[in-house]
Amino acid sequence: MTALAVSLDIVAVLLAVVSLWYGSRSLVEGAVQIARRLGLSELVIGLTIVAAGTSMPEFVVTSDAALAGLGDIAVGNIVGSNIYNLAVVLGVVALFQRIPVDRAIVRRDGAVLFVTTVVALVFISDLTITRIEGGVLFAGLLAYLLVLARSSDATNVPSELTAAESPPLWREIAHIIGGLVLVIAGGHLLVTAASDLALFFGVPSWAIGATVVAAGTSTPELAVSLIAIRRGRIGVSLGNVLGSNALNILGALGIAALLRPLDVTPAAIDDTLWLLALSSGVLLLLWTGRSLSRLEGGLMMLTELIRWIGEFLLR
Repeated sequence: MTALAVSLDIVAVLLAVVSLWYGSRSLVEGAVQIARRLGLSELVIGLTIVAAGTSMPEFVVTSDAALAGLGDIAVGNIVGSNIYNLAVVLGVVALFQRIPVDRAIVRRDGAVLFVTTVVALVFISDLTITRIEGGVLFAGLLAYLLVLARSSDATNVPSELTAAESPPLWREIAHIIGGLVLVIAGGHLLVTAASDLALFFGVPSWAIGATVVAAGTSTPELAVSLIAIRRGRIGVSLGNVLGSNALNILGALGIAALLRPLDVTPAAIDDTLWLLALSSGVLLLLWTGRSLSRLEGGLMMLTELIRWIGEFLLR
């Protein structure tokens, strides 16, 4: 592999991240407007279309990696994305302003996130996620969506992505088709380029999947949180991260395992334990009713820096 090829792969990763962000946003905007035309409520739209839209890159990339037999990248993407969302996305928001705590969101989405992370650790412990285990996760997704549908609020909805005015129908359809194409193309490009880079640099596929790929697929969550900061809706970030993390495990990982059993390296256990510890720490702070401070946000981001160093130097 030549230096030119490496440079092209790096450019491909950057292009893939941009494609995933614009694709997921376009897909969501088009789907939201059509759902409104059909008379669906804002609650139903938010808890299904918008929430799933920000997790679409994880779904696509994980499924693509699973079909290619790249279990480490598939699972590493989900575990790494969830860690990144908690440490970086919430950390960045907390650096700008204290994140208020909604106890109802923490009790519901926080509890689901903790349980799903424990289940994921149990499934990963034998270094294989089977189709049966994928089915269990997918069944959990259906149950979680049912709970969300019955919820009386939509505070975990990144509503900043919804449009204020309804464009022509043809434009809505074009948004959906174009967004889907961008997400699928970006996801495939990210998996391919990341695999090539891992091979060239001699870095384990798990390390690439749990860092570079994970950060790339978490772009929508980070962007939504930054938009929330600008619009003064800090509370959106917390619900978005907790809900997206649960959807990543139940939906993206569950569907990927249904497509093809996922084999992983022992490093998967270490990082999933790290995810469980980080999730427990953040949820413990939130369960006490405290807001996340700037200091805590900075410390959370520091843990992610330490993890990235460990992934590349100690694997």
